[in-house]
Amino acid sequence: MLELAILGLLQEAPMHGYELRKELTAKLGAIRAAISYGSLYPTLRRLQAAGWITEAAEAPTTAEEVPALTSRRGRVVYTITAEGKERFAQLIAQAGPETYDDTGFGVHFAFFARTDQATRLRILEGRRRKIEERREGLRDVLGRAAERLDAYTLELQRHGLDACEREVRWLEELIANERSGRAPTVPEPGTAGGRRDNDSPPPPGESRKERP
Repeated sequence: MLELAILGLLQEAPMHGYELRKELTAKLGAIRAAISYGSLYPTLRRLQAAGWITEAAEAPTTAEEVPALTSRRGRVVYTITAEGKERFAQLIAQAGPETYDDTGFGVHFAFFARTDQATRLRILEGRRRKIEERREGLRDVLGRAAERLDAYTLELQRHGLDACEREVRWLEELIANERSGRAPTVPEPGTAGGRRDNDSPPPPGESRKERP
């Protein structure tokens, strides 16, 4: 998933490692993009060895642009190659079970604008099935073992069930839009995102502020 995210971002513009990390956080959310330099740079080296990215000229930086302890490598600019664009196209076309997991779904969803409609629909339907299974598992736990759980564990299970139910509704709305050829509603500043259901959740891994 990190490979897909890096290649997708480098198609937008050449970036150095620190910029990539910031863009991953901005595009995928802080929870899903909690990527250390220990995992980012080995992936960059692997992509470079495969010929999918290459180093460009060093970008001028200041102390404010590159955090402490990142060393000179933070100034190396990476750019995607023609082979890297082909690799990205292969990855973005995948719709297997790995795209239904929390991280896999989040990364693929972030690049849905560059994914064909049929693939988007397969991923959304697969994700819905996965969350429905998770929801039924939580319902089963609450139905069979609620009396044996302490109050906090019980509340945690209920919270998980509520999150699953909200995500299923959100996915059903997205699936309906895809089948009708509509894109998701672009939220206006200061609005709840234009959704019909005030409890519709954001993509998995993102936080949601309480709405009035």
